[in-house]
Amino acid sequence: MRGSNEKTIQIARQLRVNQTDAETVLWNRIRNRQIDGHKFARQVPIFCYICDFVCRERRLIIEVDGGQHNESEADVIRDRRLTDQGYRVLRFWNNDVLGNIEGVLTAIQIELSN
Repeated sequence: MRGSNEKTIQIARQLRVNQTDAETVLWNRIRNRQIDGHKFARQVPIFCYICDFVCRERRLIIEVDGGQHNESEADVIRDRRLTDQGYRVLRFWNNDVLGNIEGVLTAIQIELSN
């Protein structure tokens, strides 16, 4: 499910180039089917949103968030809309990814097995 317009696709491409440190760390651990053979893509347009990482075959979205997302009503609405379309959304804080990558990977692996 790619973005429906060229503007969204261009923004996604730009975000791939300008990843955060936490996104880079996680991407280097989930790319190339490193978690039980599941393929992930990064900065994927779905509806009007650009999701950090998506495993399309398992309909799993992973978001890596900084402090600006703390108690964000927009994220609640976004997650609800994505969930209503059959996706599962996992959110991790940047400091969790940077400080506990093994725990984050374990959580992802558990979710993929469900």
